[in-house]
Amino acid sequence: MATQKLYVGAKLRSVRTRLGLTQKDFAAKLGISLPYLNQMENNNRPLSTTVLLGLAQDFGVDITELSASDTDRLVSDMREALADPLFADTQPHLADLRLAAANAPSLARAFLDLHRAYRQTHERLASLDEALGQQTSATASPWEEVRDFFHYTDNYIDAVDRAAERFAKRATGDLAAHTSAVLADRGITIRHVAGDGVRHYDPDTKTLTLSPRAAPETQRFQLLHQYALLGQHELIEATLDLARFQSETAREIARIGMANYFAGACLMPYARFTEAAQDTRHDLERLSIQFSASIEQIAHRLSTLQRPGSKGVPFFFARVDQAGTVTKRHSATRLQFARFGGACPLWNVHQAFETPGRFLRQLAETPDGARYVILARDVSKSGGAWGRPTRRYAISLGCEVRHAADLVYADDLDLDQDAAFRPIGISCRICERTNCHQRAVPPLERQLSVDPNRRGTLPYEVAP
Repeated sequence: MATQKLYVGAKLRSVRTRLGLTQKDFAAKLGISLPYLNQMENNNRPLSTTVLLGLAQDFGVDITELSASDTDRLVSDMREALADPLFADTQPHLADLRLAAANAPSLARAFLDLHRAYRQTHERLASLDEALGQQTSATASPWEEVRDFFHYTDNYIDAVDRAAERFAKRATGDLAAHTSAVLADRGITIRHVAGDGVRHYDPDTKTLTLSPRAAPETQRFQLLHQYALLGQHELIEATLDLARFQSETAREIARIGMANYFAGACLMPYARFTEAAQDTRHDLERLSIQFSASIEQIAHRLSTLQRPGSKGVPFFFARVDQAGTVTKRHSATRLQFARFGGACPLWNVHQAFETPGRFLRQLAETPDGARYVILARDVSKSGGAWGRPTRRYAISLGCEVRHAADLVYADDLDLDQDAAFRPIGISCRICERTNCHQRAVPPLERQLSVDPNRRGTLPYEVAP
């Protein structure tokens, strides 16, 4: 099989800029001509083996950073945006989208921001949603802005992750006891009293209240979350400054996200957790016991192991509610999630609600031909007392089939049979499959044929 050519001019240019070198100096250090470097940075030539070796040996660059994962994400997001009927008469070719994502990623993201602003404005004017109708800003919602920030950083924040690892190493015994002692040294009183929420901090009295109704792993997580907000304030604020969010609301949401990230990285320190994940072959239940964390916390942490030089298996992670809405999402793989609407109904995560407490396995293939091993599990959360509502969620964790040997859940699956892989998509409106029995709406990029004298699985046929 021929090796795929690597056109990553924007990333090569970013590496050079980060090193503070001119094109002339960079070319000289790599042992190539200036015109040759210029052609590679402008994607007129693919990266050569000489350049790849030079980047790794002379500059210590992790060549996995030069993968096309960001480009794939941008292409997927642009295809979905361009499926909007607004662009019905102006559909760029896939090759053009790949060129734009590779050569001008900032322009591609600006286009996505512009389309999102248009979509939100249109929805407000049409009064499709009362909540949106009360908003006055046409920019990205704060929630979406923060979600996209983590999405495009591979859900890995190096400075926060390493700080959490250092904090966990200083705990000679129980991490929760160590954290409680550190907070006590700051004059903070910790109470365990049932109330309406899981955690409450009163800055005036310096009192932290945790609900005893919450699961032990949740209480530990919330304890670390509060320490992150107080003890790692300067680090978190500096990280938020670099993100340059458009509104204070987005910054506040991201601050919570950063504290959550710190807490998870404390419970599951990067090096120790990565080693344990490899040793157990990513057995979520064994990891849950070893690190005293919930199944959801373990699955989410596995999707963040993208530290340059010591990356783990690239996973995608998602959490959905009973309506099929994706409430958390991250992908270090080629698989991307719908930015609008529900997830593909053929995805096994929807069936997890029917089998609480059990792992469901699925071999799946997306329209681009990529194949995945996917786990799904119900992670519904009790209210902690009679009469209190249960929050119903299911999670999905998956990786490409080429990593199946590293996954204990794939041991007895027939990976060589094409029929074993179920076709799934991103969302119906951009899915290219013409014969899906679960299609909810027609694909916007295809012509339809409607015959009143014939009825198949769908009331129409999709042109190939």
